[in-house]
Amino acid sequence: MNSDIFQGYKGKALEILKKYNTRVWGQAEIETSRGTFKGTILPRAENDDDKHIVVKIITGYNIGIDVDTIKKMKETGYKKAKYAIPEQEFPTTPNLPNVKLFGTGGTIASRLDYRTGAVIPAFSPGELYGAVPELADICNLTTEKVFAVFSENMGPDQYIALAKAIGKEIENGIDGIVIGHGTDTLHHTAAALTFMVQNSPVPIVLVGSQRSSDRPSSDAALNLMHSMFAAGHSDIAEVMVCMFGPTSDDYGLLHKGTRVRKMHSSYRSTFRTIGDSPLARVNRKQIIPIKQNYNHRRKDNKVDILPYFNKKVGMLYFWPGMSSDALDSFIDNGYEGVIIVGTGLGHVNKGLYPALERAKEKGIHIYMTLQTLWGYVHMFVYDTGRDLMAKGVIPLGNMLPEVAWVKLSWVLGQTKDPKKVKEMMLTPINDEITEREPYNGYLVYQGGVPEVEEFIKKVRK
Repeated sequence: MNSDIFQGYKGKALEILKKYNTRVWGQAEIETSRGTFKGTILPRAENDDDKHIVVKIITGYNIGIDVDTIKKMKETGYKKAKYAIPEQEFPTTPNLPNVKLFGTGGTIASRLDYRTGAVIPAFSPGELYGAVPELADICNLTTEKVFAVFSENMGPDQYIALAKAIGKEIENGIDGIVIGHGTDTLHHTAAALTFMVQNSPVPIVLVGSQRSSDRPSSDAALNLMHSMFAAGHSDIAEVMVCMFGPTSDDYGLLHKGTRVRKMHSSYRSTFRTIGDSPLARVNRKQIIPIKQNYNHRRKDNKVDILPYFNKKVGMLYFWPGMSSDALDSFIDNGYEGVIIVGTGLGHVNKGLYPALERAKEKGIHIYMTLQTLWGYVHMFVYDTGRDLMAKGVIPLGNMLPEVAWVKLSWVLGQTKDPKKVKEMMLTPINDEITEREPYNGYLVYQGGVPEVEEFIKKVRK
């Protein structure tokens, strides 16, 4: 049998395929010590191991079968799949809004390259139209690939480049902007753009997908449609994150860029507004506001682009028994600001006091946020908090830790004057600090509690 029909397989896995005369893209019935599986044998990435055969089962999911468990295999059919996304010309409709999609490397629409195992983004308007044809009913789309990086590699340089690119598009009269982004650091970028792109006349929507487009449960297409509709048709002219609302396909949520956080590693509804309510619900046909106070869309093309960032700002997550050397490392390496993520109302232990005193002497800006995420820093309640304030630590209300890190970096990119820095940090730009949290801004569903179980019965699909 020709090696072309064993794409990526080697060693023991290749021997098994040859033994039972089965091919990649062949439909097979595989009897194992763990049961019998039916599906299509898929190629393997070149760098993968030789101990598994990958099969796409009838549900659409891919599974790996350990070759040592295989008792028998039989090929029942053969049809080679084509995983290229069909490209069609994206139609232009005069009455629809014009939306620009910036790509940073996220896989909001993609195909899987089985040779390498890599996900290849679909990015041209034609590719996106081929993948999600419903977009043509929502907007007129143009695209630009700004970066091609995983979200963990997004950082200050990318934030600044994105802010400038957004500014140019707004000046050119675009009706809305969508940014495709990996989900891991989506909320960091949303915060950065909130500070760097102010007084926007149009919506700026960051979107990603938790599950790649080749999976049956992928959220990519719906997230893309929801974000495009929000960018083109919403009256909310703010930096927002658009992702699944519930775990079902009912609607998406629009979250304010300074109050949103990724809260689960794999749930499609991972993004939650913390200490507040989401801005709105969104589907393919309408925006349903949840909050009534927001920045409204305007007809001008004026925007304030403030692309500042100081890379010498760190974040220190306190743990019991922490000693001064944890903070000393920031001081010794020339850091100019540190966000502490403290316990309770904003506390650290006395072991950190010597380093805090040293930081104060060197003029390093130290601010306090909370590990609890919900709630406010209250450092005047206990002696520990008062001691910390005396050593120069400044409380940041209910600002989220990641937002605080981004904002302090942005502020120190403009000024080092302690009074000015404090004034800018404590003056909200877009609800990164709020006067109070709404009564429904703190909801943690706890499985097993009767009231929650009764609620789940009503909404679980």
